[in-house]
Amino acid sequence: MGEGEPSMAGYLISGDTGYVPEDGLTAQQLFASSDGLNYNDFLILPGFIDFTADEVDLTSALTRTLSLSTPLVSPPAGGSTEAELAIAMALMGGIGIIHHNCTPEVQASEVRKVKQFSQGSLRTPEQPLGAPRDSDSHSPAPGQALTKLQDLVVAPDGVTLREANEALEHSKRGARVRAGCAPSLDAGSRLLCGAAIGTREDDKYRLDLLVQAHVDLVLLDSSQGNSRFQLGMLRYIKSRYPQLPVIGGTVVTAAQAKNLIDAGVDALRVGTGCFTHEAQACGRPQGTAVYRVAEYARRFGVPVIADGGLRTLGHVVKALALGASTVMLGSLLTPPTEPPPEFLPPDATRLSPHQDTAAGHHHSKGDPSGPILENSIHHFIPYLIAGIQHGCQDIGARSLSVLRSMMYSGELKFERRTMAAQLEGGVHGLHSYEKRLY
Repeated sequence: MGEGEPSMAGYLISGDTGYVPEDGLTAQQLFASSDGLNYNDFLILPGFIDFTADEVDLTSALTRTLSLSTPLVSPPAGGSTEAELAIAMALMGGIGIIHHNCTPEVQASEVRKVKQFSQGSLRTPEQPLGAPRDSDSHSPAPGQALTKLQDLVVAPDGVTLREANEALEHSKRGARVRAGCAPSLDAGSRLLCGAAIGTREDDKYRLDLLVQAHVDLVLLDSSQGNSRFQLGMLRYIKSRYPQLPVIGGTVVTAAQAKNLIDAGVDALRVGTGCFTHEAQACGRPQGTAVYRVAEYARRFGVPVIADGGLRTLGHVVKALALGASTVMLGSLLTPPTEPPPEFLPPDATRLSPHQDTAAGHHHSKGDPSGPILENSIHHFIPYLIAGIQHGCQDIGARSLSVLRSMMYSGELKFERRTMAAQLEGGVHGLHSYEKRLY
């Protein structure tokens, strides 16, 4: 055939027609039906990649006035977040919400530990910050210092965490205090920290102690946020401490969100627990809840925190793609206290004992009941961060802001999944397996 003439293969395959058909559903089309969807009911179709995963910017709004470099929040539920976890979360660009299953004094003390940690100073005229990396693996001879005095990187008393990291980077010595995303800091370079409170009268005393401890935000902890009790507490906080950000919720509908937004809420926690679904017949599938509330709240500049239903890294990416600004990790950080019951379906193949996502990161092989924060959270959060970046890269979004813009403009496309497709897309035909995420 001559140049420019259609090839025989092209003619036989497509009749020599060239077009790109419409493919997938917009978010508006996906949620147009009356069926409630959870994160397993759909997938996001891939886009065009012209950037690397580490170029993806994960900066996102936590409240109207606070932002994070990592869209991850540790929850107050079940007493899971105390000072140690809150410090770790803030150092890696997220934030922890200190639980209120304790006395007001104890909770305020936990907040104070987080705020004091961020000062990062030793009470000496000059504070040593780091030493050459190649000396870390060598033991000094008796009577010999590990690092020579002239090799120390020092800073004046009262140096902040950010200034210390900058000094280390400038010297090319040592390592950052914590590698990864920029730590979450307040205007005084102290780590950000939130705290949960209830809506009872005695919670006003708790609130005063938390403010004295320099808490950065409070979360009104309730399974149903659209109540006169939460609205009353919200209005009280805004009148007494007008500059203190308040997270309201939980909510799952735009109507619930409206009342809290009208009362001055600074962020919304979206989701209902499985107990509420099963025992009280109230709730909404999490995918639909996040999309509906976020789509309404964005018109008022109120960010949404997706809380609930997050079992995998893919669920985190989907929640962010549906409009959530941040995610509350929940069960991803809180392992079950009891192992799953043993059973063997007729068509299953036995492998290693079950180990779920959360337990795999929070328990040692020798002691399945003991949390090991230091050996887990500092690996798990960077894994989540990298996974979100790779998810955004596959979608073709350079940032979380671009991701949400693509969703609302209709550029981002979704597809429903049948139950057969869900089974095919996951591990199947096995009695149990060990899932390692990193």
